[in-house]
Amino acid sequence: MQQVVSWVSGACVGFVRACAVTVVSMLVPAVWAAAVAWGIRWGAANPWSWVGPLVLVCVGTLALSRPVCRSVRHLVAKWTATTVPAGYRQAAPVTQLSTGHWWNGRSYERTRRDALLDQRWRNRWTDPATWRDLRFTGIVPFTAGVVAAVPPAGVAVAVLGLGRPDLAPRLVGVLGLVVAIATAPYAWRPVEPVAARFLRPSPAMLLADRVDELTAQRADTTIAQAAEIRRIERDLHDGAQARLVGLGLSLATAEKLMETDPEQARALLREARAGATASLTELRELVRGINPPVLNERGLVDAVCAFALDSPLETTVAAGIRGPLDPPIESALYFGIAELVTNAVKHAHATRARIFLAQDDVGLVVEVEDDGRGGAEVRPGGGLEGLRRRLAVFDGTVEISSPAGGPTRVRMMVPCASL
Repeated sequence: MQQVVSWVSGACVGFVRACAVTVVSMLVPAVWAAAVAWGIRWGAANPWSWVGPLVLVCVGTLALSRPVCRSVRHLVAKWTATTVPAGYRQAAPVTQLSTGHWWNGRSYERTRRDALLDQRWRNRWTDPATWRDLRFTGIVPFTAGVVAAVPPAGVAVAVLGLGRPDLAPRLVGVLGLVVAIATAPYAWRPVEPVAARFLRPSPAMLLADRVDELTAQRADTTIAQAAEIRRIERDLHDGAQARLVGLGLSLATAEKLMETDPEQARALLREARAGATASLTELRELVRGINPPVLNERGLVDAVCAFALDSPLETTVAAGIRGPLDPPIESALYFGIAELVTNAVKHAHATRARIFLAQDDVGLVVEVEDDGRGGAEVRPGGGLEGLRRRLAVFDGTVEISSPAGGPTRVRMMVPCASL
């Protein structure tokens, strides 16, 4: 009995999925059929009767190709957990120049709307994924679409045949119903291999996307380095340099007052000594901001433990790292952890935090969790976006789970190929 129920359930689910695949895959052929019917109705005697159907076929196919492919990817991912990458070319940011014109990566336009419109059409025609989608819309109706159409066609035959009084149509109707029930659990399944074969980005497309990604990462790294250099210069100019200049003036004044006013000279020397101590403290803080000495000397785990001891939160650290890592990766992860804990203090008003570091054959995983109020999200130009860009240089990823009310859990992963 349980097997019968399971079979009926599978047949019902398969029939619904087969209908969905049939509808999605037959949208473009339906446009072609409508164009043919239009041309026949217009009449072959009219010399311009082919213009309207041809325009309908071209415009309809181009307009439906991308929605059809996106729908197929969604259905395949939902039913089989097989993710088919889209591989569409990402649009460059549209920026306004000092002249007032807008630059979209390829041309200058007077308004932002014109720049976006020109960019959209250029990307649509020059993106290899567009022609891949057009090819798929011509292939899927005659492969997965035909197979998926068997159960709904069998049901249609059964409805028409069983409604007739004659014996022969009734037998045809019964046969159609049997075919529909027998094929329903399996008719939708060919859509997965067809989508995986014809919808995946080609090696050339993947290589182009990788080049664009590395170019963006190089630009982000250059910008970050320039910003860090400006920060160091500003801290030196406004802090330690100003104190050292004041220290030199105090020593010069004390030297002049040594014989005429010894007490005033001693007071200036005491101020100079305090200024030297403050300058030394600022320089140490600046060096620690560039790279903590404990990170260079003892590695990531000890640096994170030292940071946890100085943190205002009650922070626990659990680590399972086998050996030393490359210094750039250690630095990126350390400052990522520091950024997350600082956000937990400033924005989430957390009281406790947990830092977990682990290493396996896949890569290095770092998790930071706090008991704050949650609501953290990636914003353009924000710290989390900077953290994601920083780890993207090493092909790393950042996953954020921060529901309203907390807790906030951030998972950073660097693959083993980068270690």
